[in-house]
Amino acid sequence: MDDPRLTPARPDLAAKYLEGKVAAARFVTGEEFEISDAIAPLRSQPSSDAMLLTQALKGERVTIYDRNGEGWAWGQLNSDGYVGWLPDRALAKPVGAPTHMITALRTFAFPGPSIKLPPVDALLLGAKITVVREDGAFAVTREGWYLPLPHVGSVEHYERDFVGVAERFGGTPYLWGGKSSLGIDCSGLVQIALNAAGTGCPRDSDMQQDAIGRALDAAELNRLQRGDLIFWKGHVAIVRDADSIVHANAHHMATTIENTPSAIARIKAAGSEITAIKRPT
Repeated sequence: MDDPRLTPARPDLAAKYLEGKVAAARFVTGEEFEISDAIAPLRSQPSSDAMLLTQALKGERVTIYDRNGEGWAWGQLNSDGYVGWLPDRALAKPVGAPTHMITALRTFAFPGPSIKLPPVDALLLGAKITVVREDGAFAVTREGWYLPLPHVGSVEHYERDFVGVAERFGGTPYLWGGKSSLGIDCSGLVQIALNAAGTGCPRDSDMQQDAIGRALDAAELNRLQRGDLIFWKGHVAIVRDADSIVHANAHHMATTIENTPSAIARIKAAGSEITAIKRPT
């Protein structure tokens, strides 16, 4: 059965590409939009009280299949295929492909070429923007925003060490469904770090366990390397070195660096055994 998290299908409506594969009253081609807000919640239902499934960052593309007329749009994120409800206000018609992305954990967008001006917005790591020119120490976007050049990189810029990206999130509050330095969960940390290094990555930890890299055999388990991923049911951590991991976790309610044996013992005591150790390839 198709994963409902990745399948834009409801009894009343489904994506046109699913016709003949799922049952629905009607099938819709859908329309592409881009995320115009700095960060937008993708929720399970069209309500601000509904569970946060994941988040979409500025510049991300989404295919919308339904708009309920009450401020919510139902669709599928183009990047990782996640399906849910987004606020209508966060959507805009795409205008050309983004040229750059935010490479700092967070940065401010200024209305002019001065850091003394009140910022008009704050953008987050991985957000995609269109830069039209440079002005001194700033990159100027198509919106007329001025972003500090050190915080902006080409969309073709990839970090060499995804673990280093994850480490930069140390102290970030834990947020179920979060995908930024304002709040992040365990699989969101893995996804955003791998994406920054140019590696595609599913959203949830069970999807990541199935899709990423190769499983280590018993002989390798005592020789963990930087970048290996340790999976439990509903949780994932990134190996930093022979002795430590970095992970966003609800125990500390933050992204933390922990001693690996201590973390494994703590999680086992809470009722969870390791389900897999994968090495990204």
